[in-house]
Amino acid sequence: MDDSAIVTAEQLPRTAAAASQAAHIGGPDTVLTDAQVAEFVTEQLSGADLDGQSVCVVVPDATRSCPLPLLLSAVHGALAGRVSRLTVLIALGTHAAMGEVQLARHLGYPEGDLAARYPGMTVLNHEWWDPETFASLGTISADRIGELSGGLLRHAVDVRLNRAVVDHDATLVLGPVFPHEVVGFSGGNKYFFPGVAGADIIDLSHWLGALITSADIIGTRGITPVRALINEAAGLIPGRRLALCVVAQSGSGALHSASFGTPEAAWAAAADVSAETHVRYLEAPVKRVLSIMPDKYEDIWTAAKGFYKLEPVVADGGEVILYAPHVTTISEMHPEIAEIGYHCRDYFTKQWDRFKDLHWGVLAHSTHLRGAGTYDEETGERLRVTVTLATGIPEEVVRGANLNHLDPDSVDIAAYEADPDTMVVPQAGEVLYRLRDDHGES
Repeated sequence: MDDSAIVTAEQLPRTAAAASQAAHIGGPDTVLTDAQVAEFVTEQLSGADLDGQSVCVVVPDATRSCPLPLLLSAVHGALAGRVSRLTVLIALGTHAAMGEVQLARHLGYPEGDLAARYPGMTVLNHEWWDPETFASLGTISADRIGELSGGLLRHAVDVRLNRAVVDHDATLVLGPVFPHEVVGFSGGNKYFFPGVAGADIIDLSHWLGALITSADIIGTRGITPVRALINEAAGLIPGRRLALCVVAQSGSGALHSASFGTPEAAWAAAADVSAETHVRYLEAPVKRVLSIMPDKYEDIWTAAKGFYKLEPVVADGGEVILYAPHVTTISEMHPEIAEIGYHCRDYFTKQWDRFKDLHWGVLAHSTHLRGAGTYDEETGERLRVTVTLATGIPEEVVRGANLNHLDPDSVDIAAYEADPDTMVVPQAGEVLYRLRDDHGES
């Protein structure tokens, strides 16, 4: 797809104008101290008119690099005693719920004693599996979806959101921004949709991204069609929306920058920094990539980021190996993906009557991990690159899902590093790799 179908020439200046409305510290070449971050958060929230109001803080789960204890402590210190109620909501999307041990480690409090660090604060998982979790904000019409998607989709959607957001006077989005396979750059209003949203808009937004394709939308600056859809849905939220968007060093707790303002403004400022810090450019494609996945990705549903972020630099006929011996399942939350298998976009669009009634979000995940390819009835499916799993998932399950299998015990990282045809990427999943001339970037 031509990049002009994703972001128009007018949108980048518009995004830059939005970014200028955010308070901001740091930059691509900066590493902020903890004191600088805490001071910035305190200053910004002290100036926000939140006294006596109830505040919901939406934060990421553990699949994103972010110094959450530092940030949340600063937020708690600035709001506790001022606001009538303070609730933290974990934006799971459709990931597995976090247990007490995970939450304590993630938020930085003693296990079983939230009040020791965050007195008066409540923590909730986004229980996306429970229909009672949600409140309906209204419907976005099929015609409006057609406008937002550039004609790719024309399907009305019921916008449902976690009641905790609706039941508070104000919501503060708190989390990092990275290149993202569905929306271009993550963060901002994406913490609402899909972070704490209902299945309908999750499925619609992810399938829209899949129609554009991950390789074309990931790391795209400006307001992509998916971002436009998310922003439209966020406009239906009745309460006040604020955001503290940060740009983290991948794999570490250090921050390059922090931005505060509306979700649109804070996100735009952070995305500008992320584009400078989380994208690496290569001069020529590589034959093979060994993506070494960190433990924070517990299944292929999340570890697939090691493919998304590397697909753009793999040569035709090349291979991406996801090396994750600790991963033992494709997806505990979405077992149907093992039955559908992984296929390119056209495999689904050209057999739409067969697949249209399945969860579109699952279909989208399938296309994102399988990458570019073609399909027709006569020749079948032809895929641009090979996707190989070197994991703890049984071989028959991997091959049954239309992926290649490699025994993780046979992986010699040093040998791959010495191979001129292989690029080894440690801590894969957050940094995007692109060819220098992709989308006119330099």
